[in-house]
Amino acid sequence: MRYRRLGSSDLVVSELALGSWLTFGGGVRDAEARAIVDRAFDLGITLIDTANVYSRGAAEEFLGGVLASRPRDSYVLATKLYYPVSDSDRGLSAAQVAKQLDLSLGRLRTDFVDLYQCHRYDDDTPLEETMVALTAAVRQGKVRYIGISEWTPAQVQAAVDLPGVEKLVSSQPQYSMLHREPERGVFDVCARNGISQIVWSPLAQGVLTGKYGVGERPTRDTRAGSDRMGWSMGGFLSPRVLAAVDRLRPIADGLGVTLAQLALAWVLREPNVAAAIVGATRPEQLDENAAASGLELDAAMLAAIDDALGGVVTR
Repeated sequence: MRYRRLGSSDLVVSELALGSWLTFGGGVRDAEARAIVDRAFDLGITLIDTANVYSRGAAEEFLGGVLASRPRDSYVLATKLYYPVSDSDRGLSAAQVAKQLDLSLGRLRTDFVDLYQCHRYDDDTPLEETMVALTAAVRQGKVRYIGISEWTPAQVQAAVDLPGVEKLVSSQPQYSMLHREPERGVFDVCARNGISQIVWSPLAQGVLTGKYGVGERPTRDTRAGSDRMGWSMGGFLSPRVLAAVDRLRPIADGLGVTLAQLALAWVLREPNVAAAIVGATRPEQLDENAAASGLELDAAMLAAIDDALGGVVTR
């Protein structure tokens, strides 16, 4: 496993991060989830990403229990707030930042999180209110660094320009071979301001593993075939996308790697990306993913990937 510095912070994170959306606290049974976490540590994965809304707090609860026996300096812990967790609790107001952070710390069984992220932008709360509240959390010692997820370039720049507040060190956008929208400004503004990317869905909800074929019914042991997780797949399961992904196979075969490793290496080729978040329903999936760390793609390979994917890429 290779490691990268996270933005302008002093955090050094593994190139692959272990995610918990749709898996921990609900999608995967706890015994299997514990094995996944153990395997992540064995492989050198040190960045753990979660959110208060994942399984309505159950993902944080699970991680709090499974991480309790490990030295606190052996992992980098990131969580988020914004989405509704009850009928009255949502958003990025100062009151919500204070309340949701304390609740997350309790579930995670820790005195601080290394990275506290705004899960989305809150149009109903003044940006300055949010940033001042996050700054207070840092200065109270409850948070080491702050970040955001799925903010526009203009929103990122506005936060950077506020005086007297803690600076953002991370951005968490969706990014993969099939979804390249962050290349339209987010990477540029972040790179100029010491902000790294921790990208989610680098395997396009598993489609870039090649496990789904055109016209084939997903098996129940896959994300697409799961009653709990299949709703998240969206347009990635369209026949056009699946056919394009199949055209990547000769490229991966020529390198002697799997499609998943090719897709992760493609994301990690971007200098502004510090880590790619991977989820898992079985420990052995992490073994395959971890082998992508350090894999380099040359210009000819990148061109071949673009040719194979044709017009199915979202930019």
